[in-house]
Amino acid sequence: MVGSCALLAGCVAAEEQFDPPGTSEVLTGAGGGSGSGVWASSSGSSGSSDDPGGNGGGWPSGKLGPPYPIVLAHGFFGFEDFAGAGYVSYFYNLKQALAESGETVFTPSVDPFNSSEVRGAQLLARIEQVLAATGHEKVNIIAHSQGGLDARVVAHDRPDLVASIVTVATPHLGSKVADVALELIADERLQDILDDLINAIGAPLYDQIGNETSVFASLEQFSSPGIAEFNATYTDSPGVFYASFGGRSGRARGGRDCSTLTPAPFVTRFDDGLDPVHPLLSLTETLLDGGIGESFPNDGLVRARDARWGEFWGCIPADHFDEIGQLFGQSPGDGNPWLYIDFYRSVIARLRQEGF
Repeated sequence: MVGSCALLAGCVAAEEQFDPPGTSEVLTGAGGGSGSGVWASSSGSSGSSDDPGGNGGGWPSGKLGPPYPIVLAHGFFGFEDFAGAGYVSYFYNLKQALAESGETVFTPSVDPFNSSEVRGAQLLARIEQVLAATGHEKVNIIAHSQGGLDARVVAHDRPDLVASIVTVATPHLGSKVADVALELIADERLQDILDDLINAIGAPLYDQIGNETSVFASLEQFSSPGIAEFNATYTDSPGVFYASFGGRSGRARGGRDCSTLTPAPFVTRFDDGLDPVHPLLSLTETLLDGGIGESFPNDGLVRARDARWGEFWGCIPADHFDEIGQLFGQSPGDGNPWLYIDFYRSVIARLRQEGF
């Protein structure tokens, strides 16, 4: 049971923890400096609403405008430092790679097991720290899996702090895997036992876990009734840009669930690429695919049709692990030329073109 629940996000680490406000070390993002992509104001210049960047001064608010910092939001089962290894991160080696390209990137940790109402509030607190440290007015959030739901909570509650949200394999319309898991463990006593077991196992691995953490708070949110309630509550904010990607694995080509009027060129170039699903996801990929009859492209945990939100930019040939460079940066599989670090670089380049 523990293994099945862990698969809902790829059991790896979230990389970075923020210290509480008031401490001397607030955060440690990557990047910065003259080539950071952070717009630096000219000294002694006040700027205007017509010219927020370039040679201008500050945004009308007195804060820095675009290009905004990047926040990578992790999914279910993300944690700060896997078993004390010190190098295993959820977005495997991605922050470092993006920093080398001049980006300022932050990877805040939130509760690995909880609803997005709880995790979203935690993510908002981390983003407020990012903005206080960088002087920027907003951030761009790139989120994987449940991290996309957390990001939507932040944008709903504080749209003034978020320029854009790009989600990768986020179950915006829920996940059949969660429905099946809840049916298998319908007894609330078993759910309590599993939560206690997760606490017992998780505590030695990472320090975010607490007495209030709950696997079932997440699973219930991913279920059909849970996600319907979430979507009715956390509607999109008009001033925030939303875009999304789905994943396709099991050597699926995509079909109509991956079709879009706004495809990203850096995705369509891999339309002929086929991804062999990771053995750990083969059972759930088959479950989501539907088998006989209509096939539903998915990444082993989230169907492409359930990952569509805002502008849909297409399906990437990757399973739920490949999407974040896991496990441990291994190849996405024989014959699959897709590279996850290049993908995220291209996503950020697209956001910069959009003015974010």
